[in-house]
Amino acid sequence: MKKVWLAIILTVGTGFFFWVFLTTRNYVIKSSREITFVVKRGESIKEIAQNLKKEKLIVSELRFYFSVFLDGSYNKLQAGDYLLNQGMGVGEIVRKFVKGEVLPRESEVTIIPGWTIKDINNYFSTLNIFQKEDIDKILKSYQSSDYGFLADKPKSLDFEGYLFPDTYRIFKDESLSFLIKKIFDNFDNKLTVNLRNEIKRQGKTIFEIITMASILEKEVQTFEDKKIVSGLLWKRLKVNMPLQVDATLGYITGKTSLELTKNDLSLASPYNTYTNRGLPKGPISNPSLESILAAIYPQESQFWFYLSANDGQTIFSKNFEDHKKAKIKYLR
Repeated sequence: MKKVWLAIILTVGTGFFFWVFLTTRNYVIKSSREITFVVKRGESIKEIAQNLKKEKLIVSELRFYFSVFLDGSYNKLQAGDYLLNQGMGVGEIVRKFVKGEVLPRESEVTIIPGWTIKDINNYFSTLNIFQKEDIDKILKSYQSSDYGFLADKPKSLDFEGYLFPDTYRIFKDESLSFLIKKIFDNFDNKLTVNLRNEIKRQGKTIFEIITMASILEKEVQTFEDKKIVSGLLWKRLKVNMPLQVDATLGYITGKTSLELTKNDLSLASPYNTYTNRGLPKGPISNPSLESILAAIYPQESQFWFYLSANDGQTIFSKNFEDHKKAKIKYLR
């Protein structure tokens, strides 16, 4: 009987020892700095243990060996990227490897309607998910013949207006070049054959539509108002009246409508729609599909003027006198 009790005590004691040995945290390492640790496919237990110790995630390779072999998980460790910290116990680390609690290999990037290429470039640079790549250099590698929607884009201009706003899923280590291709492919799909035929039927070019849409994106908030402003601006172009759009000046000055000065209104620039008649030199933002549709399907009205009130509401006027009164009422 004594032998039985002795065996039980030894078994429990040994089990307790290994439990403490394997699951206690690495108190020698006080930092809780998070580290992305990679378990490569086909990597041996020894290699994993050595890499863990190298990253100071464990203090003893022997602990790791015991934990893996004693519970029979030596052939259950899953490859992948893991987020670990130096305060974790060996048992915690092994359980993560067994369960396959890997970091997601996909992430999302979202291009906001109305952003310029500069805005997009700044956004990408803050994500730290791409290697240092020059977006301008990547875009310059594309030719007008690569996509039908680029055929009428002047070669002297960049690709402003053609980086379609949307949310894009990207895989880990995916290049910026591949994402740019996804963006262009998305634009190609969204601008359907029916839309292209309608643009052609109207005697317009895709470039003109995108330029108009880029203005609507920056000037107006709702789809209904965009359609009315679209009709108003196309009507002005038809009678050779200056568009007088603040957003085109904002594109070259970086100022809002309220910040623009009289000197700004007389700036010598092909994007100044106060001093130049017709559309600006090119798109001033990357417009949404909604703005593109508004540019293609304008709504006729009796209005010739509009302004954006401080609360974002669009105020329309039939003549210049009413427009001046609206400015006094809504902008002061």
